[in-house]
Amino acid sequence: MGASDSKLVFKQGIFKLSEGTKIPADSPYWKSFWELPESAEDVFSLFSPTDVRRTRDTSLPNLESLILALTSHLFTLRNLPAFPDPELAPEREALNCIRVLTRILPFLHEADSLEAWEDKFLWGVRRKRKQDGQLKPVVLFDEAHPEDELKDEGADDGELEDAKPLAEELLDTLIDLLFFHGFTLPYNERSKSSVSYSIWSSGVGCNTPMSSSKELEDNRTEVLKLLLAFASKSMYMPANVLPVKGVKAITYIVTCPDKQVVLSTLCSLLNSTLKYNPASWRLPYDHVVIGDPKQIYVATCLQFLLVLILYPIPEEGKGHAPKNYFRHFLGRLHRPQDFQFLVDGMTRILHQPLQVTSSYLPGSQKPLRWAPEMIMLFWETIQCNKRFRSFIVDTDRGHDFVILVLFYALEYRTDPTKQGIVRMCVFVLQTLSAEDNFGNGLNKKFERQETLPTAIKIDNFSGTYADFLISSIHTLITGSKGKLDAIYPALLAIINNIAAYLENLNSVTSLKLLQLFSSMSSPSFLLANENNHILLTSLLESMNAIIEHRYEKNPRFVLAILKHRKRFEALRSFTLESGQEEIERLSQLRKDSTDGSEQAISPLRSPRNGSIDSLRSPVSARTPSLSNVPEEDGSFAIGDDDSDDEDHEMQPTPSQSSLSNHNSRTPSVSSSVDDAVPLQLRGMSEKARGKMPVGQPSFSRVNSMTSISSHTAVVPASAGGFAPSAQWIDSWLPSLPLHTILTLLSSAPNNQSPKTLPDTIDTSSPRIHLFEWSPLSLGWYESLLWSFIFSSEMATQRGTAGIWNSTNIRLFKVEKEAARGPSLMKPMGAVDAVGSNLVQRIGSLTVRGGPEAPKPTTGAVRDV
Repeated sequence: MGASDSKLVFKQGIFKLSEGTKIPADSPYWKSFWELPESAEDVFSLFSPTDVRRTRDTSLPNLESLILALTSHLFTLRNLPAFPDPELAPEREALNCIRVLTRILPFLHEADSLEAWEDKFLWGVRRKRKQDGQLKPVVLFDEAHPEDELKDEGADDGELEDAKPLAEELLDTLIDLLFFHGFTLPYNERSKSSVSYSIWSSGVGCNTPMSSSKELEDNRTEVLKLLLAFASKSMYMPANVLPVKGVKAITYIVTCPDKQVVLSTLCSLLNSTLKYNPASWRLPYDHVVIGDPKQIYVATCLQFLLVLILYPIPEEGKGHAPKNYFRHFLGRLHRPQDFQFLVDGMTRILHQPLQVTSSYLPGSQKPLRWAPEMIMLFWETIQCNKRFRSFIVDTDRGHDFVILVLFYALEYRTDPTKQGIVRMCVFVLQTLSAEDNFGNGLNKKFERQETLPTAIKIDNFSGTYADFLISSIHTLITGSKGKLDAIYPALLAIINNIAAYLENLNSVTSLKLLQLFSSMSSPSFLLANENNHILLTSLLESMNAIIEHRYEKNPRFVLAILKHRKRFEALRSFTLESGQEEIERLSQLRKDSTDGSEQAISPLRSPRNGSIDSLRSPVSARTPSLSNVPEEDGSFAIGDDDSDDEDHEMQPTPSQSSLSNHNSRTPSVSSSVDDAVPLQLRGMSEKARGKMPVGQPSFSRVNSMTSISSHTAVVPASAGGFAPSAQWIDSWLPSLPLHTILTLLSSAPNNQSPKTLPDTIDTSSPRIHLFEWSPLSLGWYESLLWSFIFSSEMATQRGTAGIWNSTNIRLFKVEKEAARGPSLMKPMGAVDAVGSNLVQRIGSLTVRGGPEAPKPTTGAVRDV
C-alpha cells in the first residue's frame, strides 16, 4: 500500500467506523485492517487519535467488532500450521492486527467511563461455539462473543463451551508469538511444535547462542509494544491509586503458573538487554538518525522486563497477594557466572555516557536513552536477590556502581525533567549503604579519579571512596538550589549508614561535613520548617558514630569538630529569640553589604556563584567567625518551596521511624500522603537522651529569662504556613544528640584532641536507615518507570506515531514543547516540506463536524 490512492482507501474505511451504522461482523470490510497497511507508520498516521476517539465515543459497537475481528484473526493465524507462510498465512496480517490493537488500546484505557465496559468485554466470562478439528483460515468472530449474543443467535448450550476472557486469550497468544518459529524464532524443521520456549540469546539460563535477524527482532518488538500497550493502563491512574488497584493485564502475566513460560520470557528479555554492546553497534552521530531498530528492540525488552519485575500485585483482602513469579525467579539466580553476566551488561550500558563526555568529536554521540532504566534494573536486582547484593557489596564491583550512580545523580541534579532519576540514584546508594561491608569497602583509596568526566571529577582529589561519596553528597545538597530537598533525608541516611565504618577522612571531607552542620544548625534553616531539626539530628548521629566507632582512625575529623566548638555550644543554648536576632542581623548585613561581601558570609557559596567546577573543587572554605557564631547563609534551604507537597514528604512515617529489617513492597489501601518517598530518618534513642553531661544546665527555655517573658513569641509564618514557637523548640531541642560531641569538647579545653576516646563517651550500636516502601512511594516508582517508557517512545516516534501520544495521561505530568524549526542536524528543504505536508494532509483527514483531535503531545516528562 505504497500509493497515495491506497492510503486514501484505507482512510475512507476508517471513516466508516464512526458513521453510526453498525457494520456486520461477517462483513469483508474488516479484512482491510490487516490486508492494506504495509507498516506500523501507515496504521499510526492514518488511524489518527481523532478517528479512534470518535469511533470510541459515537460507535462503540463497531469498535467492539473491530477488536473481535482483529483478535479472532490473530488467534486463527497463530493456530494455523502454515503460519507464517507468505501465501497461506502471511505474517504481515498478524503484524497489522497487532499494530491496530496497539493503536486502539491506550484510548480505551484513558476513558474512565469505559472501565465497566472494558472489564466485561475484555475480562468477562465468554462462551464460544465448539469447533470441529479442522481449522480454517477464516475470521471466527463467534469465538469472542459474549454469552448473551450467542443466545440471541440461537446457539444451543450443547454447541457452546467455556472460553477464557478475551484479554487472557490475547495475552497468551502474544506470549506464544514471542517464541514462534519463523516469526520471532528461526525456522526449525526438527521442532514438532510451532511454539518453542527457547531463550532468544545466550546468557542467563542459556549457553548456546541462537541465530537471529533484524526481521525476527522487529517482530518481537511489535509484539512487545502491544504487551506494553496492554500494561499501560497504569498511565491512566493517579500514582496513589495504581499500587492499590493494579493492572489486570500485568497481574495475569506475572502470576503465570507455567514455570517454563516465565523463565523463557524472563531470560530472553534479560539476555537481549544485557548482551547489547554500544561499542559494536554505534557510529558517530548515530543519534541524528531517529529510530535505530536495534536500540528500539533492546530498550523495549528492558522496559517490558521492568514492567514485570517491578509490579507489586495488589492484595484483595483474601490473605497474601499472589506471587510475582518474574520477580521471584530473578531473586533465585545464584550462579557466579550469571551474576558476572549481569554486572558486565549493566556496567557496559551505564559506563557509556562517561566515554561520551570525553569523546574527541563533540556531540558525536549521546548517552543511551535507557541508561536510567538500567539503573532501575540494578536497583531491583540488589533488592530482590540477596546473593547478587553480596556479590556487589563484598567486592570492588560496589565501587564501580557507586561512581556510575553518582555520575547520573550529579549530571542531572539541576535538570527539572530529570529529578526522578536523581531521586532513584540516591535511593540506590541508600540501599547499598545499608550493608555493613559496603561501609568498610569505602575505605579503599580511590585511584585514577582524574579520568572521570568534568561533571563528577574533583580537582586535586586525594582520598578514599568514602571521601568521594561524602563530597558528592555535599555537592548534591549545596548545588541543587533546593530542588532536591525531598531527598536530603535519604542523602543524610547514606552518611549515617556508613559513618561507623569510616576511616582516615581527609581534611576537605571533614570540612564539608562541618559546613553541612553549620548550615543545618543555622536559625534560618531550623526555623524555616517544622521538620528541619530532624535533618540536623541525622547529621549529628553520623558525627557521633564516627567519633564513637572510629575515633582514633579519624584525627582530621576530630580536629574539625574542635575548631567548630562555638557552633556546637551555641546550638545547646539556642532559643527562639536568639534565632530571630541572628536572622535579623544577617538580613541587615546583606542590605549593608557591597557586591562582594555576601560571598564572605557563606562558606557554602562559591566564588563563581555556584558553578559546577567550584562546587566540586576542594578549595578551603573559610571557617566562620566564632566570636558571635554568626549564622551561615547556606546555599540550600529545606522547606522554602511554595509546594505543600514537599512539606508532606518531609514528614517521617511510623514505619520509617522504627528499625526494621522488613523491606516489604506490598501496598496497603489505607495510605496517606505522608507515605510518599521514604525519608529514612530516626529520632534519638532513649539511651542517648540520658547521656546529657553531668552538671550541664537543662536545654529547657526556662533557663532563659527572655524566653520566660516572651514564651508565646513566634517568627513570621513560612510560605507553608509554619510558625515556630518556643514550645515547639522545647519539643525537639532537648533530644538533639549532642552529648558525644559536647563531652569530647569538654575533654579538650585547648582544642588538643585526646589520643583515645574519652571514657565518658559510651559507644552505641550503629543504626541502619533502611529504605522502606509505602503505597505512595511505589506509585512514584511506577510513575518513574512509565515516564521512562513514554519518553523513550516520544524520542523515537515523532508526531502522532507514538503509542501514547495525544492520550490523557494521569500518572505523571507531560510538559509540551514548542515546535522547533530546521537546524543543522535537522534540515528541511523544499522537497522535505512538500513530502511532510502530503503525509500530514492524508493522515489528518477528518469528518466535517467531528471532534477536533488534540495536538500531539511533544515534550518532556517533568519531575516525577
